[in-house]
Amino acid sequence: MENSKLNRINELAALAKVRPLMEEELAERDLLRREYIAEWRQGAMQVLENTWIQTPDGKKHKLTDLKKKK
Repeated sequence: MENSKLNRINELAALAKVRPLMEEELAERDLLRREYIAEWRQGAMQVLENTWIQTPDGKKHKLTDLKKKK
């Protein structure tokens, strides 16, 4: 996420502590938060996709998708 968007999220958070946000500001904050969370989740998934588990006997196994096992 661009630094300008992160800065805007922080500005809106600081502003919300001082006074109630207007409807436009609330909508902008929600949009920016959803975008931030989506990018964070994508990064977390990339980390998990590249995660290997090493068993005590030294073998390495790729982390499996837990959703498929259920």
